[in-house]
Amino acid sequence: MRFQANRDVFSEAVSFAVKLLPQRTTLPILSGVLLEAQESGLTLSSFDYEVSARTEIAAEVAEPGRALVSGRLLADIASRLPASAPVEVYSEDSRIVVRAGSARFTLLSMPVEEYPNLPAVGTPTGSVPADAFSTAVAQVAVAASRDDVTPVITGVQLEISDHSLSLVATDRYRVAVRGIPWEPAGDEQPTVTALVPARTLQEIGRTFGNSGTITISITGTEDRELIAFSSEKRTVTSLLIKGNFPPVKRLFPENVENYAVINTAELVEATRRVQLVLEREAALRYSFDLDGLTLEAIGSEQAQASESIEALLNGNDTVVSLKPQFLLDGLGAVHSEFVRIAFTKTENPNKPGPVLITSQSSKDKAASDDYRYLLQPNLLLR
Repeated sequence: MRFQANRDVFSEAVSFAVKLLPQRTTLPILSGVLLEAQESGLTLSSFDYEVSARTEIAAEVAEPGRALVSGRLLADIASRLPASAPVEVYSEDSRIVVRAGSARFTLLSMPVEEYPNLPAVGTPTGSVPADAFSTAVAQVAVAASRDDVTPVITGVQLEISDHSLSLVATDRYRVAVRGIPWEPAGDEQPTVTALVPARTLQEIGRTFGNSGTITISITGTEDRELIAFSSEKRTVTSLLIKGNFPPVKRLFPENVENYAVINTAELVEATRRVQLVLEREAALRYSFDLDGLTLEAIGSEQAQASESIEALLNGNDTVVSLKPQFLLDGLGAVHSEFVRIAFTKTENPNKPGPVLITSQSSKDKAASDDYRYLLQPNLLLR
C-alpha cells in the first residue's frame, strides 16, 4: 500500500473516523482505523461493534492495499504533520510509515484480517436539513439521562411521521422535544421510531451540521436494529437502544394560560449569579408577580443571595423551585431574545406543576420553532 494525500484533508478524515471510538476497549484491534487505498481514492473506517464511521477522500494511490493502525495515535500524528507538504503513507514490512516533509513516523500494523466487517447501510428512509438537525440534537440531547442503569432514557427518540421528524429526550426530571422537517425517501412514509444513544447523536449533529442534507437509513432484524447517517461521502452507523421509550409527550399540556415572558440573557445571568451560594443539588426559588421575577437562594448559614429582574406576567402570581442547572440547560437551547415560562397545574392547588419553557421572539410573540422543554424538581416519571 502506498498513497499520497493533502495533509489537512487526511487529518480531518482520520479525526472523523476515530471520533466515536471509545477511549478504552477490551479488544485492542477495535481501537484501530482501517485504511483502504484504491484507484478511486482512500477510504478510512472505524468500528467497535456498536458504532461505525466511514469516509472517503481523494488520494494519489501508487499501490492499492489495506492497513490497520492505532486510530487515536494516527489522528494525533496527522494533526501535527507539517502543513506545507502532502502526506505520504506506505507499508514497510509489518509497519506503516507516515511522512510529510522531513517528518517521518513508523507505526505498527495491526492484523487487518482480524478486523470485523463494517455493517451494511440499508435503503434510505428519508433526509433532513443538516443545520436544522444539528440544532435540534443540541437542544434535545441535553435532557437525556447520563445514568446507564436505565439505558432506555440515555437515548434520544426519533419519531418519523409523514413530513415531520420529532426528537424527544428525558431523564425523568425534564423532557425536551423538537420537531423539524423530514423528506421521506418514498411516496408513502410509515411511522418509524428509533432510539439512538444521545452521546452518539450529539457527535453526529456536530460533525454533520454544515453538510447540507443528511440521509438517514433505519434498518433492522429481530436481534439487530441499525441507523445510519450519511452526507458528503461520510457515514456513521449506530446500533439502536432496545426497549420502550416512555410516552413523555403526553406530559405536555395543550394550552397554558399562566406564564411569564423574560429576557433570556438576563434570566441566565441572574440564575448563574444567585446559584453561587447554593449547596450542591439545591434548588433556586423563583417568585413571579406583577412587579417581575425575584430569584432567591438560601445557601449555608454563611451565604444567601437574591436578585430581581424584569418579567411580564400573564395570570396569577406563582412561586416555583427549580434546579438551576436544569433551567440553564433549557434556556441554553432557547435561541431567541425572550423566553416564555408557563406554569402548569396539578390536582393539588398547593403544588405547582412542571414549568414549560418555549422560545419567544418578542415580548408578545411566540417564536416559530417547535422547541419545548418541560421541567420539574420532582420526578415527572416513576
